[in-house]
Amino acid sequence: MDITIHTSVLPHVDPNASVAFYRDILGFEVRNDVGQGTMRWITVGPAGQPGTAILLAPPATDPGTTEDERRTISEMMAKGTYGWILLATKNLDATFENVQAGDTEVVQEPTEQPYGIRDCAFRDPAGNMVRIQELR
Repeated sequence: MDITIHTSVLPHVDPNASVAFYRDILGFEVRNDVGQGTMRWITVGPAGQPGTAILLAPPATDPGTTEDERRTISEMMAKGTYGWILLATKNLDATFENVQAGDTEVVQEPTEQPYGIRDCAFRDPAGNMVRIQELR
C-alpha cells in the first residue's frame, strides 16, 4: 500500500487573519482560496512541499450539523480544544522567535519533553493548537 497524507483540515473564524498567520508568520504558500466572506476555503502549505497542505475551512458547514453541535464546536474553538496540528522544523528556536514576533498567543516556549522531543506550542487566530517540534 502506498498512502500519503495530502491535506489536513483546521477550522477558521476569520479567513483574513488565518491567511496572514499561515502565510506571513509561518511562511506557507496560499495555494487555493475559494468562496467569500467567512465562507472561504483556503489551502496553504509549506513552500517546496506541494504534496502536503492544510485546508483552512469554516467550521460546522455541513448541513447535517445541528445547532447544538455548532454551539459545542464554537465553545471548543474558543477554548482551543477543537483543532490542532503538529509541525516540525530543523531550527525550533528561530521558528519560535519568528512566530512570537507575530504577536501570537504562546502556549509553551521551546521545551525538552520527557518523551524525547523538543517542541513549542501556540494558537492560530481561530484558537487551533499549533505545536512545532524540532527535527533532530
